[in-house]
Amino acid sequence: MGASILSDFGAEILIPVCAVIGIAFSLVQWVLVSKVKLSPGRDSVNNGSGAKNGYSDYLIEEEEGLNDHSVVLKCAEIQSAISEGATSFLFTEYQYVGIFMVAFAILIFLFLGSVERFSSKSQPCTYGKSKICKPALATAAFSTISFLLGAITSVVSGFLGMKIATYANARTTLEARKGVGKAFITAFRSGAVMGFLLAANGLLVLYIAINLFKLYYGDDWSGLFEAITGYGLGGSSMALFGRVGGGIYTKAADVGADLVGKVERNIPEDDPRNPAVIADNVGDNVGDIAGMGSDLFGSYAESSCAALVVASISSFGINHELTPMLYPLIISSVGIIVCLITTLFATDFFEIKAVKEIEPSLKRQLIISTVLMTIGIGIVSWIALPSSFTIFNFGDQKAVKNWQLFLCVAVGLWAGLIIGFVTEYYTSNAYSPVQDVADSCRTGAATNVIFGLALGYKSCIIPIFAIAISIFVSFSFAAMYGIAVSALGMLSTIATGLAIDAYGPISDNAGGIAEMAGMSHRIRERTDALDAAGNTTAAIGKGFAIGSAALVSLALFGAFVSRAAISTVDVLTPKVFIGLLVGAMLPYWFSAMTMKSVGSAALKMVEEVRRQFNTIPGLMEGTTKPDYATCVKISTDASIKEMIPPGALVMLTPLVVGIFFGVESLSGVLAGSLVSGVQIAISASNTGGAWDNAKKYIEAGASPHAKSLGPKGSDPHKAAVIGDTIGDPLKDTSGPSLNILIKLMAVESLVFAPFFATHGGLLFKLF
Repeated sequence: MGASILSDFGAEILIPVCAVIGIAFSLVQWVLVSKVKLSPGRDSVNNGSGAKNGYSDYLIEEEEGLNDHSVVLKCAEIQSAISEGATSFLFTEYQYVGIFMVAFAILIFLFLGSVERFSSKSQPCTYGKSKICKPALATAAFSTISFLLGAITSVVSGFLGMKIATYANARTTLEARKGVGKAFITAFRSGAVMGFLLAANGLLVLYIAINLFKLYYGDDWSGLFEAITGYGLGGSSMALFGRVGGGIYTKAADVGADLVGKVERNIPEDDPRNPAVIADNVGDNVGDIAGMGSDLFGSYAESSCAALVVASISSFGINHELTPMLYPLIISSVGIIVCLITTLFATDFFEIKAVKEIEPSLKRQLIISTVLMTIGIGIVSWIALPSSFTIFNFGDQKAVKNWQLFLCVAVGLWAGLIIGFVTEYYTSNAYSPVQDVADSCRTGAATNVIFGLALGYKSCIIPIFAIAISIFVSFSFAAMYGIAVSALGMLSTIATGLAIDAYGPISDNAGGIAEMAGMSHRIRERTDALDAAGNTTAAIGKGFAIGSAALVSLALFGAFVSRAAISTVDVLTPKVFIGLLVGAMLPYWFSAMTMKSVGSAALKMVEEVRRQFNTIPGLMEGTTKPDYATCVKISTDASIKEMIPPGALVMLTPLVVGIFFGVESLSGVLAGSLVSGVQIAISASNTGGAWDNAKKYIEAGASPHAKSLGPKGSDPHKAAVIGDTIGDPLKDTSGPSLNILIKLMAVESLVFAPFFATHGGLLFKLF
């Protein structure tokens, strides 16, 4: 079998050092962003950087004779309002989520402890009855602790991301006065702060938890890593509420602002006269930043946990080979270093000199990180793995070579890039699919909706084939462990992915602040260009999240089947088939709940915005300020109230099915929800993204074709706004939340598998 080149001590040093480097790099980026001052004065204007990024440091305001002092103060005031709104909402949300977290932690302890009737005696191991392992009570206690650790890390990740985004939005606006390159670097650096903090924190907390748990578990590695699965469950359960709650908040405000402001009153987007404008900008931060951060952290935690569980019952765990055992964490560690180098290409090595360079620069990030990571995976697979070893494969041990495991990780990594670029093709207004959708607006909103839906359905084809090939290659080489590390490969460049993803909402907010502060139209043009590129990259980020969710949930499904001692999942048996049908229906039920929640919240918002326009004298003339606070309160109240039913559906389904119908039916539910959930998530995200960019294509009027459809306020533009409004809940609420549904049900089933295997299937036991 042979030993790995990297020593155990080397692996134990490498992982925390890479995590600390990631945290340090994020702090350096934050310091650089903070140099842009939000107080008036020459230091905010001239920082001596000359003509970098193709523009000298004179300001457009000075050139046009506008008052710089008042503009900076106005930006600072708006930023403060957005930050306060976002912080207030997240604190309210976390109070409710905290109650759930404690209740669910108690449930985990009670259910898992009852497997052996709360006995504190050692028991025969699940995967080797000749050996003695730690009691089920210990698994219950440590699973509960790791659940709380994952939940807290997820919440902190989302909150820090939101804080960084609200810190950077006005600074991006102010930098746009010096040129598009300056604004791009500020927005991208802020995204990098979030990306590296989240990736490094997730890795470090998991590594520390493993080492602390090892003090108790000793040589019982299968028990240790079974308990660690709670970390993934905690991460994803918080992400679910973050994504659903944040998504309802942001889209209620967005739909309300667009329908009344743009369509009825014919005022620009982010106009300060619109009462819902602050709520809309707050929503970008709580939904697209905090929710998305928690979501990708959950994916990372779950894929790591799935890989570790399978490895612990393979030769790595049986022979207590620490370095190969930590292979998933070493991949993530190298990923942080690779992403660090990749980030420098965007912020230091290449300068953005024109608007048309923004999107290629972001795409270059994906390509560079993927190429460098492929080399990194090759080196890690060579030094951290023995030349040959065995992997657990549903009761058998499958012989695997280290180069085969390298291919498993690499195929996931490259599948992620393919999904990203296909998503970009279907959602960027630089390509024909979105231009066709924009063109369909000539004949009204109905044809726009038809073309948009068709685009979304068609956009599923290549991503599904990419995921299918990844699964086939990974499973052929290394069984379920191969699929788990393939998911990790897709997520190995998570720091860069998050930086690109967070850049979008920061740029969106920057544009909103420019409009509200009454800045020059030339600045708004620059922030709009940043925002349009950000829209596409956000769609790419969602593609990554959905693709990785499919692989992660399949790996967790495999671990669940092994843990629940199911020999085969036979689709022809009634128990499994009814589970498949119910599972395939769940994403539709969940989507219906989230869409209706956005609709009912938006209804209240539209009524309030109309009321203010009709009853506040001087509002349309701009002589009176609207009541922003009421709109913020409507969004907050609606999202907190409406996030509970969809969350309960996802959290309770595995428990109800497992307890009453048993592990076989539950395996059917998991398979069904995975198969249908992935398709709906991809089509919903891409349809919404395409409608959004079709609207922006018409507004920008950058080509003769786009000019023929515009300008703003024309009939085709109004049809495009309606399409965008329909697409908002699809791309920002239902679509992104679905990938959490498929992952969360799988990881929850894995954590509760011992309980379901022992006490589940009550209804079938009665008959």
